[in-house]
Amino acid sequence: SGVALAWSLFQLWIASPLPFMVTDIIPVLNNTETRSIHLAFAIFLAFMAYPALKRSPRDRIPLQDWVFALVGAFAAAYLFLFYGELSERPGAPIEMDLWIAGIGLVALLDATRRALGPPLMIVALVFLAYVFFGDSTVVPEAIRWKGASFAKAMSHQWLTTEGVYGIALGVSTSFVFLFVLFGSLLDKAGAGNYFIKVAFSLLGHLRGGPAKAAVLASAMTGLISGSSIANVVTTGTFTIPLMKRVGFTSEQGGSVEVASSVNGQIMPPVMGAAAFLMVEYVGISYLEVITHAFLPAVISYIALLYIVHLEALKNEMEGLPKPGAETTAMMRLVGAGISISSILILAGIVYYGILGIKSAFGDVSGGILAIAVLIIYVALIWFAAKSPDLAMDDPNAEIVSLPEFMPTFKTGLHYILPIVVLIWFLIVERKSPGLSAFWASALMLFILITQHPLKAMFRETAVTSVAFRRGWDELIDGL
Repeated sequence: SGVALAWSLFQLWIASPLPFMVTDIIPVLNNTETRSIHLAFAIFLAFMAYPALKRSPRDRIPLQDWVFALVGAFAAAYLFLFYGELSERPGAPIEMDLWIAGIGLVALLDATRRALGPPLMIVALVFLAYVFFGDSTVVPEAIRWKGASFAKAMSHQWLTTEGVYGIALGVSTSFVFLFVLFGSLLDKAGAGNYFIKVAFSLLGHLRGGPAKAAVLASAMTGLISGSSIANVVTTGTFTIPLMKRVGFTSEQGGSVEVASSVNGQIMPPVMGAAAFLMVEYVGISYLEVITHAFLPAVISYIALLYIVHLEALKNEMEGLPKPGAETTAMMRLVGAGISISSILILAGIVYYGILGIKSAFGDVSGGILAIAVLIIYVALIWFAAKSPDLAMDDPNAEIVSLPEFMPTFKTGLHYILPIVVLIWFLIVERKSPGLSAFWASALMLFILITQHPLKAMFRETAVTSVAFRRGWDELIDGL
């Protein structure tokens, strides 16, 4: 856990403006060096977190795994540790360089096998075989070539930025890790449970309500997570049992959850890794990617809701019992109109208000806006403290009551603030994805530490060390 924490702090450090403020003390790392350190952390943790074989012990880490982890991490960090020496002999590696490259490549392949399974490792081995045996008669003539020597292959794959340390690793270092970290911090703060509760309070009472709520919950979780697996884990453990309760089969419940969670990869602002690869390979901005992805993402979720509705009608399913008094269709329509209008008006006030502050105060506007965000956050916490905290229900309990919408909605409005900050930096300020994710994550760090003590204060209960300890534990878990 200490290594994982150090990795997260390192990524936040290189994404922040801080390295450029202390250049006299700590030199700024270039892209190659940061990629090398990033890969070293990844390989070390892969050997620590994933057993070598099915029969490997689960209660301890074998000694050989420690050795493999340290050797693999050293090989990955070789470019950082000996960057000066390597830059003095470009294209002319010594025997030590080649041995380290070979060991590093083997360690990377085994780490891939442990973390992702044999298929991806086999694909990599096939292409490595093509590198060495490109002149073999087994290779089709159209793609046959003379092949590469061990020295040439290792130099290209491990000692340049055209192999392992290429664009894909650069995207992971600069963008992907930070967005995954941002989503993890939000989830540990309680945003994942909040989105699920809001979705169920809105749609849980309709025909096939749990399935529709699963689609909406996955859409909202997709705002903060670009990982389909993380979306399934976050929402599926709660939604799938409830879908089965109202009449969906296990296969239908699983397919609805998987389809809606996979769509989370194309839901802006936090998208899957492929979006960041597009930024680097195609040469377009991340703003363009999320702008063009928004409409298809919305359409895909609307289509899923429609499919779920047809399935519910076909099987005459009912929703879960709705709390509170019944409302007419006209009342719901008016309420929706007021809500949408309020959001649009608030968005306009925020947009033009920030532009006005920047125009009036110039260079000091950043500090003023930071204070404004802090005031808004405290106000939202005060608003949330009027309602009890949300608890994750047991989906296997005999009675699952739907939460009321407004009390549920109020308890987590402060979770939306970091998402707004992220979108603002990406779309309005046109900052880089990495810097945007850093500022959003920095706000999340502050929220994690302060939300429980502030709620205790506004509820006029004792602000004890337990509240601070809870926030600190959630912060460490998120990192």
